[in-house]
Amino acid sequence: MFADTARIFIKSGKGGNGHVSFRRELYVPAGGPDGGDGGKGGDLIFEVDQGMNTLNDFRMKRKYAAQDGEEGGKKRCHGKNGKDLIVKVPYGTVVREAKTGQVVTDMSGDNLREVLLKGGRGGLGNMHFATSTMQAPRFAQPGQQGQELEVLLELKVIADVGLVGFPNVGKSTLISMSSNARPQIANYHFTTIQPHLGVVQLDDRSFVMADIPGLIEGASEGAGLGHDFLRHIQRCRCLVHVVDAAGTEGRDPLDDIEKINAELRSFDEELASRPMIIAANKMDAWFDDGSEDPAERIRKVYEPQGIPVYAISAATGEGIKELLYAVLRLLDESGTETKIYSKEYDIAAHAYDELPLSVYRESGKVYVAEGPRIDRMLGYTNLESEKGFNFFQNYMKEQGIIDEMKKLGLQEGDTVRVGGLEFEYYE
Repeated sequence: MFADTARIFIKSGKGGNGHVSFRRELYVPAGGPDGGDGGKGGDLIFEVDQGMNTLNDFRMKRKYAAQDGEEGGKKRCHGKNGKDLIVKVPYGTVVREAKTGQVVTDMSGDNLREVLLKGGRGGLGNMHFATSTMQAPRFAQPGQQGQELEVLLELKVIADVGLVGFPNVGKSTLISMSSNARPQIANYHFTTIQPHLGVVQLDDRSFVMADIPGLIEGASEGAGLGHDFLRHIQRCRCLVHVVDAAGTEGRDPLDDIEKINAELRSFDEELASRPMIIAANKMDAWFDDGSEDPAERIRKVYEPQGIPVYAISAATGEGIKELLYAVLRLLDESGTETKIYSKEYDIAAHAYDELPLSVYRESGKVYVAEGPRIDRMLGYTNLESEKGFNFFQNYMKEQGIIDEMKKLGLQEGDTVRVGGLEFEYYE
């Protein structure tokens, strides 16, 4: 089964805690602190695997976590760093933050490897906290928590040219006759259920063509497999609209073209201005009974709009070479840049924004602040040092926690409980 979307949870490694220990050797009765630092947590890295072309692997496994760093040891021994975790994704994968849909990164262009989540730094051992007034510190710094994120993976096929049109109009036949692609072909609706890529070689030039599965009315609103198909058109530099000019299934080709164009505009307004060629296919099935040539009928409507029309027969190969050279000229005119999605979501900036925090009056003169945001802050802070305690006080003020407690009635001498620790409050 072809999968082009997936939802996964990713997490970098937590830093190892600093160690508390003291030098104990013969003839050294009062050795100083020698607790080592914790190891750094592993990074969570996304890397393009050119051999992958679907997101099927992410249907079976949905959680990816790098290794935590090890705790420091005695005799100033540094804890082992956690192993990085490399997550392989297909080229063209867009990573979005799950709640907002904002782009975290686009694994396209030159971006073939990116550290998405950085591992937490290791905590300092107690050897770092010895001073002239405190020569035997019995505390160390906790390791920094890793980063975590729930993301949506979205594979957008990267091709120069996208073939669009209703089901069964001959797109698969055209790409098989034009390139090295060999899609499944049969006279059934929705025979193509996944995009096929083919390399078209013309003289000393080449370009990549994608057979986008057939669209139907309402595709832009999700009808059929509309969204699944339309996302693959967004990177294409130009489009070839394949239409059943002979009307072998009883539809009007002009009506077909307008309906598909309406779906493209509705899904992404920018698609409406994408360079386009119309391939009037199945001309071998049209018999000249005195009626107007269907390709000429299409030309009268669309060539005045700057959209060239080529009469072809994908089944016999007639007109295909002329069409492909026209596509090559259109690519030259449209430039060489493939659409790359800019980053919208800053992981570092959102590290604490969405962590819940609860402030309430427990009973009498006891006021409590709790939640993951507090827990994470305490993981970075050494409250037994003067510097750490000052940081803690400033954090409580900057986050508005003290103001919130005052609204609930906090006064001097009352008890403040944070993360299981209790303090008397003074201005």
